Amino acid sequence: MRLDITSIPISEVFEPRDGCPVCRLRDMLEDRVVEYITGAAMMEPDVRQETNKLGFCHDHFQKMLKRKNRLGVALILESHLAELENQVFGGNALFGKSPRKQGDSAEKALSTCFVCSKLDWSMERMLANICRLWEGDRDFRKLFEEQSALCLPHFAMLASSASQNMGKKAYPDFIKASSELCKGCLAKLRSDVSHFCRMFDYRNNSEDADWGDSKDSIERAIWWLTSRMPK
Repeated sequence: MRLDITSIPISEVFEPRDGCPVCRLRDMLEDRVVEYITGAAMMEPDVRQETNKLGFCHDHFQKMLKRKNRLGVALILESHLAELENQVFGGNALFGKSPRKQGDSAEKALSTCFVCSKLDWSMERMLANICRLWEGDRDFRKLFEEQSALCLPHFAMLASSASQNMGKKAYPDFIKASSELCKGCLAKLRSDVSHFCRMFDYRNNSEDADWGDSKDSIERAIWWLTSRMPK
């Protein structure tokens, strides 16, 4: 596999052949954005303008707090809250915004996240690069087919990206390979979840009952459906 600046990150997440590679790619990019915004970038005026306007979703606030830079998060919040006061409740000095417009502004403010926007932008380009590599690099095609899993959301994202970024000749084989990875996960999950349910039958109540791989099947099924393991 020929490595360049666009393929190195993809190679890194596909090499382990353990779990969904696109989940690993998403996690890597997400960590980089969170590290970026909780580092020196938070003091850059152009970045602060973006964070003031876009804010952050609950999940990404949590990830920011885990970086143990509470002062940095507080500084971001200080200017973001001031921006929100103007966005949601500001307006004409005499009359202000109507309650209805305030509600609309609040809904709009809650629909954006700085990290999500950067992550979506990066993922779109990385998925296009995956399609490019599949189409032109046989080694990568083999590496892709050797993956052990693919979650449902990332199967959908790959299919959408492939429809826009792949030629008609390569597209069917790519979708087939992606589908087989995703369906293989589903078959295993269905078996494990059903086994978990059967273990609550009184006939399987002995101390040496064989749970197989079913004990964490609920969590794995939620991951396959959402691309995120429940906390």
